[in-house]
Amino acid sequence: MKKIIIGLLALGLTTQAFTQITKVEVLSEVILRPANYKYLNATDNRTAAIPVKMLERKVAAYDVTEHEYYQDDYDLYTVSFYIPDGKIVAVYDDKGELMRTIEKFTDIKLPNSIQTALYDRFPNWTVVDDVYRVTYSETKGVDKTYKLKLKNGDKTMRVKMAENGEFL
Repeated sequence: MKKIIIGLLALGLTTQAFTQITKVEVLSEVILRPANYKYLNATDNRTAAIPVKMLERKVAAYDVTEHEYYQDDYDLYTVSFYIPDGKIVAVYDDKGELMRTIEKFTDIKLPNSIQTALYDRFPNWTVVDDVYRVTYSETKGVDKTYKLKLKNGDKTMRVKMAENGEFL
């Protein structure tokens, strides 16, 4: 009786091993190209608004060498990226590396450091308009500034701030 149960158990387990038929497929070759990591590291925006992060990732992942207008004769390529909240003008070299950018975003969510600095210095004022500007250069690094228009009743004031909440 023991032999019959062990035999049925072994037979039951071996039939399940042959139920899957796997097909071997050859996949196409994938070429990985590192995104412009220097730009992404320099503009590291943990506190930036989502549209800013999204457009900066598009700029870093863009490959100028894959488009029909690419020619080896030109040294620089200027490409503009637009969304309703802002734009980025990027300059790429002939190898597709990002050299510099000029970025401008309007009416985006301000980082907490700027909000607290504004509230501490101007408690009764409200932000009416804001412009976030970023300039990136491969040699000079990155410069991030916020230009804000504040309003308190009939009074208006313009303030320029750094990303860390420092008034310029």
